[in-house]
Amino acid sequence: MNSNGWKLVIHGGAGVMERHLLAADEESAIRAALDSALEAGSRILAGGGSALDAVEVAARVLEDDPHFNAGRGSVFTYQGTNEMDASIMEGAGRNAGAVTGVSATKNPVSLARRVMEASPHVFLSREGADQFSREQGLDQVGPEWFATAERRRQLDEMKESDDHYFDEELKYGTVGAVALDVHGHVAAATSTGGLTGKRWGRIGDSPLIGSGTYADDRSGAVSATGAGEYFIRTAVAHEICARIRMLGESGQAAADAVIAEVGELGGSGGVILVAPEGEAVFSFNTPGMYRGMASPEGREVAIYGDE
Repeated sequence: MNSNGWKLVIHGGAGVMERHLLAADEESAIRAALDSALEAGSRILAGGGSALDAVEVAARVLEDDPHFNAGRGSVFTYQGTNEMDASIMEGAGRNAGAVTGVSATKNPVSLARRVMEASPHVFLSREGADQFSREQGLDQVGPEWFATAERRRQLDEMKESDDHYFDEELKYGTVGAVALDVHGHVAAATSTGGLTGKRWGRIGDSPLIGSGTYADDRSGAVSATGAGEYFIRTAVAHEICARIRMLGESGQAAADAVIAEVGELGGSGGVILVAPEGEAVFSFNTPGMYRGMASPEGREVAIYGDE
């Protein structure tokens, strides 16, 4: 058993989260959603459940909330559709599952887990992932479940600008969760709708094992959010775990070093991490990150960089 108890860390995206940009009712709704995700995952961990179950449940809560860019509330592609990506990984056997471009699964993170546990593969895409989802009996919903008026407005606004291929400001983010259970195992999950106005079947870091998600009981579990192209190029999640395992760095030092590297390349975003010894980490180079942490001592959520 893990003498340090359990830990759960979540994020709802990193980006331009500043006090003057968030209306009071929106801020309180986001904080409440983050707390609900922590509560759902904590219930599992406090009962001796697995880190894998906890990260899936926490991510599902955030997928169902339209304030976040995952599941319901996912951003629109350039063509006006919602295409979602997700991944999940457990640290004991380094098993992983991921999907990209799915269009009808209510909770993409659960489809990623099903890929891990019920298929011989790690990564399924688009029509094939949708077919596998139906065959597995996962909840299917129509496009109206994912679409929101605010996301449609964001696409229209982006299209009015001639010099933007997609929304680079990343005000609304990917969701993720990492956990350590009482058995000493870690797990990570990440889910996203991608970038507003994405086209040509663009895939970011969220479903890529080693970039947006990674878990290894020898080092920790990481979920990332931000400018995916940079997180792919630096293999952020794996790089953090490798620094911990091979250089003996603390989780905070490793995360800060890799996020600094992302920043040097011109990218922005952040990560959450939990280590097998119980260290819990947030690291981001943006004004804010929707985030929260829970342990036997309680729950806390935050948005802005100075919290």
